[in-house]
Amino acid sequence: MRDGSLSDLEMRVAQVSRSAMEKAFREGAQRMLMKALEDEVAEYLEAGKDALDENGRRRVTRNGRMPKRDIQSPLGPIEVEQPRVRDRREGQRFTSSILPPYLRRSPSMEALIPWLYLKGASTNAFPDALKGILGEAAAGLSPATICRLKAAWEDEFKE
Repeated sequence: MRDGSLSDLEMRVAQVSRSAMEKAFREGAQRMLMKALEDEVAEYLEAGKDALDENGRRRVTRNGRMPKRDIQSPLGPIEVEQPRVRDRREGQRFTSSILPPYLRRSPSMEALIPWLYLKGASTNAFPDALKGILGEAAAGLSPATICRLKAAWEDEFKE
């Protein structure tokens, strides 16, 4: 074998290994997140188990799952299928403290965006800059999205 083909082979092996390791990390993170969500729901159901309606049925019950969604994380996109809870008590509603309803990016990803901006990345360069972290999921961070975030940061700074 020539040296050039050996280094090409080593690069391909390293790339496949890195890809497999990243996949294992994402799958582990997904399992941990799903377990934490299931535990949170089980705790909420346990706390509401004594709430019964006039027919003796529980007012707090499981109600299937929310539609699947991807959460952008430093490990790349993590798909979650959040458990749903039906709470028929007056003024009560289950909201996950782990995964709020409209969360699409992990807090560490939310912190990365202003950091890149402050370091001088242009709004047009964001998708390319984040592609290494998020993969193809960086498409949701368009220049218009970055401009909206920048305006929100400016408003927060003024307050």
